[in-house]
Amino acid sequence: METWKKNLWVLWFGVFITSASFSMVIPFLPLFLLQIGVHDHTEIWSGVTFSAAFLAGALSAPFWGSLADRFGRKPMIIRAGFFLFVIYTLMAFVTNPYEMLGLRIAQGLLTGFIPGAIALIGTNTPEKKVGYALATISTGTASGGIIGPMLGGGIADLVGYRWSFASGGALVLLSTLLVLLMVKEEKFIPSKTRGSFRRDIQEAVANQPFMLVLFITMLAACSVMILEPVLPLYIAGLNGSSGNSSFMTGMIFSIPGIASILVGPYWGKLSDKIGFRNVLLIGLLGGGIGSIAQLLLHDIWGFSIMRFLFGLFFCAVFPAVNGLIVKLTPSETRGRAFGLSQTANQLGGMLGPILGGFIGGFFSLHTVFLLTGMILFLATAMAYRFTKKQRESRTYKKAEGM
Repeated sequence: METWKKNLWVLWFGVFITSASFSMVIPFLPLFLLQIGVHDHTEIWSGVTFSAAFLAGALSAPFWGSLADRFGRKPMIIRAGFFLFVIYTLMAFVTNPYEMLGLRIAQGLLTGFIPGAIALIGTNTPEKKVGYALATISTGTASGGIIGPMLGGGIADLVGYRWSFASGGALVLLSTLLVLLMVKEEKFIPSKTRGSFRRDIQEAVANQPFMLVLFITMLAACSVMILEPVLPLYIAGLNGSSGNSSFMTGMIFSIPGIASILVGPYWGKLSDKIGFRNVLLIGLLGGGIGSIAQLLLHDIWGFSIMRFLFGLFFCAVFPAVNGLIVKLTPSETRGRAFGLSQTANQLGGMLGPILGGFIGGFFSLHTVFLLTGMILFLATAMAYRFTKKQRESRTYKKAEGM
C-alpha cells in the first residue's frame, strides 16, 4: 500500500477514536457535575466547563502549529494524543468542579490531535488526491461523533461516568500508539524561523485569501454550535409528549454526521475536479438554505429529513476549507496555518452557544435557525465576492491549482 494511503487510514482511525472519546465524555459533563455535588448554579458550571477548552485551545493552537513546522506534524499528533490520554484518565478521579475545570483548560491548552492529523494529511498526500483525503478524514470525525455518545452512554449506564472517562482515555492511547508505529511523515521541510504569534498574524493578514478562509472557518463553526443550546428544546417541542424524547434528540443530533459519512468522500473527489472554492460555495449556500428550510416543517419526521438534507451540503464546508488552507500556504508554514485555523474554529465554537442561548432566550427558537442561515449566507456572499476579485491574481491561481 502506498504510504499516503496507509497514513490516511491510520489517521482516519485516529481521528475517529479521538472524536468518539470526546463525544463519549463531553455530553455527560452536566450529569457528572451533579454526581460530584454541583447542585447550585449547575447550568453556569456546565457552560463554563464546556467553553473553557475552546478558549484555551484558541490561545494555544498557533503555538503548537509553530512547533509542528519546526519538528514535524507526527510528533505533535503523538504529543496531543498522550496528553488526551492523561487528561481523560484524570477526569475519572475528579472530586469537585474546580478539578474538572482545570482539566478542561488543560485539554484546550495541550491537545490538538485532529488539526495535526489534517495538517499531516494535507502535506503528505499527492496533489490530485488532497480533496478526497481531507474529506475522508472529515468522515472519521463525523463517525466518531455519532458512535461516541452511544458508547459513552452505554458504559456510563453499566459502570458509571468515571469508567466512561477512563475508557475514552484508553482508546486515545491506542490510536496514539498506532500513529507512532504506523504513520510515516515523508514530505517535511523544517521551518528555519522561530514561531512568533505576531508575525504569524501579520503574514496571515497579508495573505487575504487565507484570512477569508479563517473568517469562514469561524462563521461555519459558530453556525454549528449556535444550535447547541436550543436544538434539544426545539426537538422536544416537535416531539410533543412522546416518551422517547431523549432517543429522538440523540438521533436528530446525529443525522448531519450520518449524511457526512455517506457523501463526504464524494465532495472530496468533486473538489479535486472543480476546485475547493467552488465546493465551498456550494456547501455554504446549501447549508444556509437547509438551515432556514428546517423552519418550514413542523413535524419531527419532516424536520429530520431536512436536517439530513442540510447535512448533505454542509459536510462539504470544512474539508473544502482545509483544502484551501493547503493550497494557500507553503508546506513549511502549514502547521502554523492550521494552528490559526484551529483558533478560528475554537472562537466560533465558543461564540456560537453564547449567541444561540441569548437569541433563543429573548426571541423564539425559530429565530436561531434563521440566524444560522443568515450567517451561512453571509459567508457565501463574502466568499463569492472576494474570490471573484481574486480570480486573476497569482495567489488565487495558485490556490486553485491553475
